[in-house]
Amino acid sequence: MPGQSHRNESDHGLAHKAFVPQLATAQAVANSHRSALVVDGEALSYLELERCSSQVTHCLRSFGVRPDTVVGVCLDRSIAMVVSTLGVLKAGCAYLPLDPSYPIDRLTFMLEDSGSPLLLTTQRLAKSFRADKWQLVVVDEIQSSKYSITTATQPVGGDDLAYVIYTSGSTGRPKGVQITHASLLNLVLWHQQTFGVGPDDRATQLASPAFDAAVWEVWPYLTAGASVYLPSDAVRNEPMALRDWLVAHRITISFVPTPIAERMLRLSWPRDTALKVLLTGADTLQLYPPPGLPFTLVNNYGPTECTVVASSGAVTSSEGPDGLPSIGRPIANTQIYILDEKMRQFAAGATGEICIGGAGVARGYVNRPELTAEKFVPNPFRANADTCDRIYRTGDLGRYLPDGRIEFLGRVDDQIKIRGYRIEPGEIVATLNRHQDVEASHVVASDDAEKRLVAYVVLRPGARPKYRVLRDFVGKFLPDYMVPSIFVLLESFPVTSNGKINREKLPRPDATNMLQDEGVAVPATGLESRVAEILGSLLNVKQVGINDNFFLLGGHSLLGIQLIGRIKEIFGVELPLYRLFEAPTVAELSPEIERALFAKIEAMSGEEVERMLAAETTDEMKKS
Repeated sequence: MPGQSHRNESDHGLAHKAFVPQLATAQAVANSHRSALVVDGEALSYLELERCSSQVTHCLRSFGVRPDTVVGVCLDRSIAMVVSTLGVLKAGCAYLPLDPSYPIDRLTFMLEDSGSPLLLTTQRLAKSFRADKWQLVVVDEIQSSKYSITTATQPVGGDDLAYVIYTSGSTGRPKGVQITHASLLNLVLWHQQTFGVGPDDRATQLASPAFDAAVWEVWPYLTAGASVYLPSDAVRNEPMALRDWLVAHRITISFVPTPIAERMLRLSWPRDTALKVLLTGADTLQLYPPPGLPFTLVNNYGPTECTVVASSGAVTSSEGPDGLPSIGRPIANTQIYILDEKMRQFAAGATGEICIGGAGVARGYVNRPELTAEKFVPNPFRANADTCDRIYRTGDLGRYLPDGRIEFLGRVDDQIKIRGYRIEPGEIVATLNRHQDVEASHVVASDDAEKRLVAYVVLRPGARPKYRVLRDFVGKFLPDYMVPSIFVLLESFPVTSNGKINREKLPRPDATNMLQDEGVAVPATGLESRVAEILGSLLNVKQVGINDNFFLLGGHSLLGIQLIGRIKEIFGVELPLYRLFEAPTVAELSPEIERALFAKIEAMSGEEVERMLAAETTDEMKKS
C-alpha cells in the first residue's frame, strides 16, 4: 500500500550501539590480514587501515575535537581519502568531503559555512587554503609522525553527525546536508543484508569524494570485511575499460552512475564474470538490461537528504518495453509517500510529489533553518513511535505502481540532474548575474541526448563579452559540471502572461544566437581541421581553435567516449580515453592520431597499405 514502510525482517540499526567506526574497527580483528583497500595492485590490509586511521584519530583528538565537530577532508579518490574519513569518524567527528577539483572559493565557502576548524589535505593542496583560518593537517605527515597507531575509536550516538555533504543551492550558494550515524548505519545494514555482503566480496569506489554515492561505496563493505578497489580515472569513465577492469579484478558488486551503466549494459560480458550485482542510480534509467547478462542490475533512487538510497529494486529484461524501469521499493525502515500540494496521500497510479520518511532522513541543512523547515516537514502520517516524525519533500514526481514499486516521473521545479549531479539553476544564474556585462540570465538543460547546460543571457547595453570570459568567470566560483557549455544571447526574455520566463519560447541554440570567441587559433593542417570539425560537431561549437580545451568547451567523459569512437570511425585508429585527458586540444590530439596512424601503417603489409590507399582514393573520387 502506498505510504507504508518496507521493512526487513529485523528492525535493524535503530537501537544499535555499534555504529560505522566501531564496526570498521572490529574488522581489524576479524579480518586483520585481508585486503581492505586496493589501488593499482597495492593493498592495505584491515589491520593497516585500523592503524593508519587511528593515527588520524589521535591527531584530531590532540586538537580537542568533539562530537558534531566538522572536519574538512580535501583529497582525491585514494587510500588516503578513505583512511582520513575513517579516522574522522573514529574521533567522534563528522567529515566534510571536498573535491580538490572544485574552485577554491567554493571550497572555502563550504569550510566556513560548516564551521570546520580543521582541514585534512595534502601538502600541495594546503597552499590554497589560509592557514590563519583553519588548522591545516597534511595527511602524508601524520603517518610519519609521533601519533600512536593504537585503536582510539570514540563512542558516538545515533544522533551525532557522521558527515556533511554540500549540494547545489537555488539561492546562489550550496547547502550542507547533515547526516547522522543512525541514518548512515541504516543504509549500511540494509545494504549488507539485501546484497549479502561478506569478506569474500570485492566492491568498487568510483564516485567523486564529494558525491554522496562515495558514502555508499565504502562503508557497507569496510564494516563487513570486504575489499574495496579504486580504479584509475581513465578506467572509471570509459565503459569498455571499466568492464574489462571489473572482470579482470573479479569484482562482485559495483555501483556505476546511470549514463555509464547504460553503455555497459550494451557490451558483451564473459559468462564466468565474478560480478553478481551492478548497482546504478543518480539519473533516470532509460533502458532495460538485455537478456543473458551474468549479473543482476539494481536501480536505486534517493536524494542526499535521505542518506544516499531511499528506494531500490532489481530491473529485469522481461519487464520492458512499456515505460521506463522503476526505482524499486522503499528500503528498510523507510516510508515513501506520494502526496498532493496539501500533503494528502494519492492512491496507487496517481502522480504526486515523492516525500520520504524514516531512518535515513537527514537532520537538516547547515545554517539554513528556514529551508530546513520548508523541506523537512512534520509527518502527517506518523502512526507510532517507530515512524519518523518528519518527512523530506524531494520535489520529485512519482507514482506507485500496482505491485508496490515506484515510478520516477521528473521534477516539480526547475532542478536539473546532469551526469548524476544535482544542479539548482538558480545558483548558476546568481553567479552569472554577478558579471559586470550581464543584465539577467536563465539556465536550462539542453534537450539533446548529451543534456548540457545552456545559459540564456541578456547583456548590459554595449557589452559584448567573449565566450571564454563568461565561462571562466563562472568556473572561478562553480565546479566544472555547473559551468554552462552554451551561452545564448537575447535582447530580452520571452515571458508568460503572469510575467514569468516562458521557457517554451526560448530559442534553440544555433550559430545566429550563440556567443562565440573571436580570433581563435585556426587549424594549420588537414588533420587539425578534421579534428576541429569533429569536436565542433560533438560540442555544438561553431569554431574550435587548435588550443581550445575539449573539457573547457563543455566536453566530459561521456562525450569523450563518443569522440574516441568518431576518431576510430574516421581515421581507423583507436585511442584510449585517457589520451584525451592528457591531450584535450586539437593541437595536442592531432599528433596522437598521427602517431597511431603511423604505427598502424608500420604494422601493415605492403598489400594492406596499397588496399588502404586505393580505398581512400576511391572515396575521394566519389566525393569529387
